[in-house]
Amino acid sequence: MTEQSKIPLPPETPGDASAARSLIERAAGTFDFRAFQAPLAPKLPEVREPAPPMAEGGQPAAPVQRVAAPVRPTLAPPAFDGIPARQAFRGTFHSIDRKHLREQCLIEPEGPVTGLLEEFRIVKRQLLMTAAESRTGRGAPLGERILVCSAHPGEGKTFCAVNLALSMAAEKDTEVLLVDADFAKPSVLSALGLPGGRGLMDALADPDIAVEDCIIGTDVAGLFVLPAGNSSGHDTEHLASAHTAHVLDRLTAQAPNRIVIFDSPPVLAASPASELAHHVGQALMVVRADQTGEAALRDAVSILSGCDDIKLLLNCTRFSPTGRRFGSYYGYKE
Repeated sequence: MTEQSKIPLPPETPGDASAARSLIERAAGTFDFRAFQAPLAPKLPEVREPAPPMAEGGQPAAPVQRVAAPVRPTLAPPAFDGIPARQAFRGTFHSIDRKHLREQCLIEPEGPVTGLLEEFRIVKRQLLMTAAESRTGRGAPLGERILVCSAHPGEGKTFCAVNLALSMAAEKDTEVLLVDADFAKPSVLSALGLPGGRGLMDALADPDIAVEDCIIGTDVAGLFVLPAGNSSGHDTEHLASAHTAHVLDRLTAQAPNRIVIFDSPPVLAASPASELAHHVGQALMVVRADQTGEAALRDAVSILSGCDDIKLLLNCTRFSPTGRRFGSYYGYKE
């Protein structure tokens, strides 16, 4: 073990009074601890209320009423480029006839799981993923706007647009707005059995019409419909105006869970589709099996060059090279 010894104390000086003091007392005499103290705030002079003025006869005058300073009201946050924080759809609500949907081979909300429903579940998943990436800034902008189109009439674009909207509306955290943008031959309202009225073209042609007032609500949770409206004869020119961007922004501003699906006219039959392509982040080109030619498909894709993300959807297939049949494994109805 190491030898331990006591530390010798300093010799005491005879008659030194500090020897009887403690260590703390001796340290206090050596160091000035007052230098480590925070300075005290100066004592303010006492303010007394002035004596009330005296009226004639020695009586106190009437007390002076103190008026509080006016409180400035709190202002609402400024609008986003003239657009309120969130657009609430204020149109009327209508019920959708489920029997009418079944007669047209459309997806029936709250109905049985069918092979058609499974197919559009797979189609919508990639579109929703692209929209989610767009919201976070990782993908192309406006990914929550989807343009459904085809090269020629009769290839099933409205059929696919309506089924896609019904399938996406079933998502728990998604709100879907289906826009009928086929101004010459609108068919979305007839497919859903909804009444007509003012729509997108009316809002584009008249700045005094709020587009959210033209939207129709449905009894399908999360599904709203915007009619095409009255055709003006200058549909493409209205779509090409700067007012179009403002109107479409009102549909998606401050609504991160809203998906807007446009059912556009055929690309090679009418010009509005090429203008709408500049206002969407995704385009879904419906290709009908054994009918859409390769040359027509290439021309249609070239016209939609305003949209950078164009996906192809094969419709009306009668066979599958891989033998794949959606829904048959689980016994779903056709």
